[in-house]
Amino acid sequence: MLTIRKSKDRGYADHGWLKSFHSFSFANYFDPQHMGWGNLRVINEDRIAPGTGFGTHGHRDMEIISYVLSGNLAHQDSMGNIKGIPPGDVQRMSAGSGVRHSEFNHAKGEQTHFLQIWIEPNVKGIEPSYEQKTIPESVKRGQLALVAAPEAAEHTVKIHADARMYAGLLDGAEQATLSLDAQRKAYVFVVCGSLRANGQQLNAGDAAMLAAESALTLDQAQSAEVLVFDLAP
Repeated sequence: MLTIRKSKDRGYADHGWLKSFHSFSFANYFDPQHMGWGNLRVINEDRIAPGTGFGTHGHRDMEIISYVLSGNLAHQDSMGNIKGIPPGDVQRMSAGSGVRHSEFNHAKGEQTHFLQIWIEPNVKGIEPSYEQKTIPESVKRGQLALVAAPEAAEHTVKIHADARMYAGLLDGAEQATLSLDAQRKAYVFVVCGSLRANGQQLNAGDAAMLAAESALTLDQAQSAEVLVFDLAP
């Protein structure tokens, strides 16, 4: 079963300094039909105006991934981390027993565009932690690169969740496939460009929710960047 969610059907919030599309219910956007998919709870596509950002706030028991598309995201937290997150980097913060942090647009005179992703952990109350890795374009070109998983690797941040996140860059005749466990769920999110997922057309901001599927094929792409999640049911 593959269900498409079009970009225009997402929730939207315009705070002036922040423009945000919500794939799932978040803050003032509530849709009981879209509370998450498996253990994927949040995908917010955020655009932060120059010189602005999220002031210090707290999180607990959530795996939070930032995926920057353009600009630069400044991160500071109660663990002592002060980082800039450029395009191509994947940042993971395990909130665990509790952490406070802030995020600001670190690109002077330029909008910062990034995805904020929350995945429910499979263990609670752990010590908070932080990790950031650069994922070269060559690793994602023409294939799905594993960028977040329960096991860390050279280009993979470790998450404390029963989930895996892949990122790919596809164009023209390039095709990517992924074997799926039909007992689990999967989620495809098109960051930019367009492609087909198991024969279904998806454009930027569109998503496909998969259940009881044993394989995913991505093809007929046009300048596409895509995220794919393998999720607990």
